[in-house]
Amino acid sequence: MRHALTAIVLVAAAGAACAQSTPVGTWRTTDEKTGEPKSQVVIADGASGLSGRVDKLLRNGADPAARCTECADDRKDKTILGLDIVRGGKKADGKDVWEGGKILDPENGKEYRASFTPIDGGTKLEVRGYLGPFWRTQTWTRVN
Repeated sequence: MRHALTAIVLVAAAGAACAQSTPVGTWRTTDEKTGEPKSQVVIADGASGLSGRVDKLLRNGADPAARCTECADDRKDKTILGLDIVRGGKKADGKDVWEGGKILDPENGKEYRASFTPIDGGTKLEVRGYLGPFWRTQTWTRVN
């Protein structure tokens, strides 16, 4: 009985650890200039890949009614709170990186090719946006 209980605990712990090595979850973004919390983004995984939306605005004085006025697609003039900013991206074979997705910067309306890589045991997420040969990487922190 004790061996069975130990096995169940180990399997559950391994499952929890694997679940953390994914971009799926809730993440806190940080302003690169000030270092202050900016927003909270919830990422899910579905049939078409990753999807992520702005769940909370964390910046002091943030306007919950602010809109993506610079967006050029179906997100134009939608409120940033609740806005779908991650679209697509699937796990690369043999790597802990989700590629082929896109990410939107709602402050300037630009959409970038993106990759998502869990780091530090899944407690952080490297979000890399590409525009041509150039890229920018942000590190998001998992919210428990």
